[in-house]
Amino acid sequence: MSTPAFPPLMSGLAVSGAIDPFEKACAMASLGCDAGLIVHNITANRLLAALVMAPEVPLEEAMAMLPACGVGFQNALGALAPPEVAVHLEWPGGIRINGAACGHFRVAAGGSDPAALPGWLVVGIDLPLMQINERPGDRPDQTALYDEGCAEVDPVALLESWARHTLVWINRWEEDGGKDLHSEWRPLAHDMGEDVRQNGIAGKFLGVDERFGMLLRDNDTTHLIPLSTLLESPQ
Repeated sequence: MSTPAFPPLMSGLAVSGAIDPFEKACAMASLGCDAGLIVHNITANRLLAALVMAPEVPLEEAMAMLPACGVGFQNALGALAPPEVAVHLEWPGGIRINGAACGHFRVAAGGSDPAALPGWLVVGIDLPLMQINERPGDRPDQTALYDEGCAEVDPVALLESWARHTLVWINRWEEDGGKDLHSEWRPLAHDMGEDVRQNGIAGKFLGVDERFGMLLRDNDTTHLIPLSTLLESPQ
C-alpha cells in the first residue's frame, strides 16, 4: 500500500495493529504536536484516520470542524466514486452511503467549556471498506464502501482527497464565517425534517443554528442541542 501524500500544512503518521488513530491523535495533540497531523490506519476492510487541529476560536465555534470534515469526505468520495453513489451526513457524525449507515465521524478536544479556546481539536473518521460478517445481510441498514459500487476506490487516494477537500473547507470557513459550509452541508443532512431522537430528546429535526447546533422541535418547545455535546473524552 502506498504512502499517502498530504497537502502543505498537513503531515501523516501511519499506525498499525490495534492502535486507534483517533486515540493516538488525541494523545499527541495533548502533548503539543503540530496542527495538520493526520494519523491513519488503513487495512483491507477499514479506513481509520484522525486530523489534529488547533482552533483559535472558542470551542463551540470550533465544533464546525466536524461538519467541515464531513463535507470534505462527501466531496472526496464524490470525486472518486461513480456518480450514482449518494453520500449524506448525520448530525451526530454518522455517514450514510446510498441511504445505509457506513461509518462515522467522532470528535474530541482539549477542553469542554464551549466559550473557551479548546487548545486542540481532533476529528476522526471510521469507514468500513468491506463487510467481514459471515452473513452481512442480517443488518441491511449497515453497509460498507465496496458494497456500494465503490470497489475501485483506492482508500489511500480517498484519504488524500479527504485531506485536500477538508483543508479547503477549513479555509473557507475561516474566510466567510461558515456561510458556504452551511450551504454545502444542508443538502447533505440526513433526516432533516424528520422525527429523530438526540440526547434523550425526541422531535422533528428542523435544521441547525449558525454554530451547527441541532434545532429539535417537540410538541411544546424548540430545543437547541449544541454540537459540543458530541465531544468524546480523550482516553
